[in-house]
Amino acid sequence: MATVAGTAPAYRFRPFTRDDLPMAARWLRSPEVVRWWGEPGKELALLTADLDEPAMRQWIVECEGRPFAYAQAYPSAAWPQSHLKHLPDGTRMIDAFIGEPAMLGCGHGGAFLRRLAENLLAEGAPAVAIDPDCGNVRARRAYARAGFVEEKMVETEEGCVAVMLFR
Repeated sequence: MATVAGTAPAYRFRPFTRDDLPMAARWLRSPEVVRWWGEPGKELALLTADLDEPAMRQWIVECEGRPFAYAQAYPSAAWPQSHLKHLPDGTRMIDAFIGEPAMLGCGHGGAFLRRLAENLLAEGAPAVAIDPDCGNVRARRAYARAGFVEEKMVETEEGCVAVMLFR
């Protein structure tokens, strides 16, 4: 995905590579990311393994040339979960976090996630979904600002999640 033009600021989604692992490791240790993503070493191992997973697309999100966030997308059927079975074939799931604390609370989350979802729809996905923890109010507000609509809250093995859709 290339730079997204339009209203300032511009966001660029560049492929996540092994060279980004040290930066991702630092971001995964930030308190806000630990709170919602979990143990940094485990999460870094998952991001690293996903570099070799064909179904997973991973990006570093840049704002005006400055890396500040991580995002990933994958087909909802790639890792079947009961709370996602109702989604149309080809739906893309996304996960993301802002790793630079100074970029939190500035509107970047909603803005870059809208661009990412629009890009995925333009590539042919019938819908884009995200399933944040029910308690992650900041993220749920950002997703709503991005245009995601909260469909339902469900209990999963990991706890309560809010299934949110962008169409």
